[in-house]
Amino acid sequence: MHISEGVLSPAVLAGGAALAAAGTAIGLRKLDYEAIPRVALLSAAFFVATLIHVPVGPVGLHLVLNGLMGLLLGWPAFPAILIALFLQALLFQFGGLTVLGVNTVTMAVPAVVCFYLYRPLLRRGGRVALAAAAACGATAILLSGLLVAVALLFTGEGFLRVAQLVALAHLPVMAAEGVITLFVFLFLKKVRPEMLEGIYGPVS
Repeated sequence: MHISEGVLSPAVLAGGAALAAAGTAIGLRKLDYEAIPRVALLSAAFFVATLIHVPVGPVGLHLVLNGLMGLLLGWPAFPAILIALFLQALLFQFGGLTVLGVNTVTMAVPAVVCFYLYRPLLRRGGRVALAAAAACGATAILLSGLLVAVALLFTGEGFLRVAQLVALAHLPVMAAEGVITLFVFLFLKKVRPEMLEGIYGPVS
């Protein structure tokens, strides 16, 4: 999911940086003091999960957990993902500093979109909420794959085949993230229901 340095055009890099800065500013404004430990924990989980890559052709597949971050954070997913990506670029040269904005946008925008898309269903509780949790994890990966493909296509039509491969290669990751997000939702519902209630109200 990480786009490496030297691939994207300056215009795409500048657009990604501007969107990432705007999203992070909104995320920080919406971040309340009590949510800071949750943001830090999910940022650390994102940092670790996205370090483990499985190479598939020119694409490296890995868990992203942005659907889970969107489900539990909403807009604060932006600064959480930005910090994790910054540390990965600094410590392990994953992605890179020049593509930090684009990589943040491709993973954080789906998190925020899924938060608003599935929030009404998660508030209903029961099987609807469980289905929404799984769909949240899967949809976030689908959107991230599409955004990576769009970033490549905006750079040049020569990336069309790579963009198609990126979108297709993430289909199994969608299924995995849907299951993981569902299990985490079930776990929190049983062990820490107050966390979900603080976001969605009483969840039955």
